Amino acid sequence: MTTDVRESALEPRGATELDTITKATDPTAADVAASMIEAAFQGAPKLQIVFWDGSTIGPDDGPGQLVLNSPDALRRIMWAPGELGFARAYIAGELDVVGPIGEVLRAFQASLPTEADEDPTTAEIRTGLVVGPKAVTALRSLGALGKPLPPPPEEIVPRGRRHSMRRDKVAVSHHYDVGNEFYALVLGPSMTYSCARFVEAGVSLEAAQAAKHELICRKLGLHERPGARLLDVGCGWGSMAIHAATEHGAQVVGITISNEQAAEARRRVEAAGVADRVEIRIQDYRRISDGPFDAISSIGMAEHVGERKMDDYFGILRSLLHPGGRMLNHAISSIGGSRLRRRGFVYRYVFPDGELLDVGNTVLSMERAGFEVRDVESLREHYATTLRNWVANLERNWDRAVDLVGEGRARVWLLYMSGSINSFDDNSVAIHQVLGVVPEPNGASHMPRTRAGWDA
Repeated sequence: MTTDVRESALEPRGATELDTITKATDPTAADVAASMIEAAFQGAPKLQIVFWDGSTIGPDDGPGQLVLNSPDALRRIMWAPGELGFARAYIAGELDVVGPIGEVLRAFQASLPTEADEDPTTAEIRTGLVVGPKAVTALRSLGALGKPLPPPPEEIVPRGRRHSMRRDKVAVSHHYDVGNEFYALVLGPSMTYSCARFVEAGVSLEAAQAAKHELICRKLGLHERPGARLLDVGCGWGSMAIHAATEHGAQVVGITISNEQAAEARRRVEAAGVADRVEIRIQDYRRISDGPFDAISSIGMAEHVGERKMDDYFGILRSLLHPGGRMLNHAISSIGGSRLRRRGFVYRYVFPDGELLDVGNTVLSMERAGFEVRDVESLREHYATTLRNWVANLERNWDRAVDLVGEGRARVWLLYMSGSINSFDDNSVAIHQVLGVVPEPNGASHMPRTRAGWDA
């Protein structure tokens, strides 16, 4: 079904009746693009595509619409077929999504030819747009040919040696140094940018984040050792450090390489009244020299480290623990592991140099470093719920978010988080907590016999 909503007011003045009749029968953008779209989707798409002239392709009773505001949307997809071209068009405002974005992305994905997912951190967005002679003719008629458009300014490709301290600093800054007020809108009062734990239905995001922090504290044994020394690697805005100090009297060192995170974390530590127990540093984990610690938490940090550096990472952290000390690694995982593709949306706009490990490889790496692995727990469904809360926060505060970071970056976050919901829902990715202990020389672990105390 196609419709043409061009108005007569746009017709040239002095047009004859014959001219008007001729123009009324001109093919619409949907007419011109129909064969190209059907080839891309190997049939009719499962959602409606609306073109800049108001004409449409696809069902009008689907989950929503993809609205092409300009021929430039097709131009971007032509030059970067797949998710990158789609994402560039969306971020630049040349393409809009009408309806629940996660459901629209799911329908869009379901419309495309089946292919193994290569980028598990978001719903894979591909097109089968083949620029053959017929497609070139159609694109020329639509005004979509031309040189590649420059990428939106939110895009980045890091330079230098991968996972060097300098390049890691650039990648982390790109993601986190976009304004603490923006993150407060998305994350809510807990300012915790990792998977929450929803123990009961209907619990608030803030309470679920506190439950996650408490679970980690108990796995690390902080509830049994008031005054224990904790290292929080990748401390974010200080939420875990504040919880451990407030609830269990821990002496905490939190490290981050984000300047904005550190500044806000220090402010929050002061406001919580635990400045005498929490120190926030701008420091790379490779530069810590004041161990030993009784416990280490690594929450959402391992994704930034990289597979090749993982043995070194766990080895360094192992060297910073007392015998009997525990470490908990909380990280997104994928079966077989994955390195984000350089031409993928998530790599260019969200997590440059990001890598996910198979949880089995995380266990092996921790064991090679000298940890005895004592517990592995998946929180996959909890992360989908966490993301739904973050998306709701962003949509509810959309105008303010755009004021703070610009529409392009706000669109990056909406696309990323909505696509990620689908990935956690369908088990393309998961998230695991892996707990390790450094045994005493005689083999004693000081671990509890059961998990019973962790949920108290």
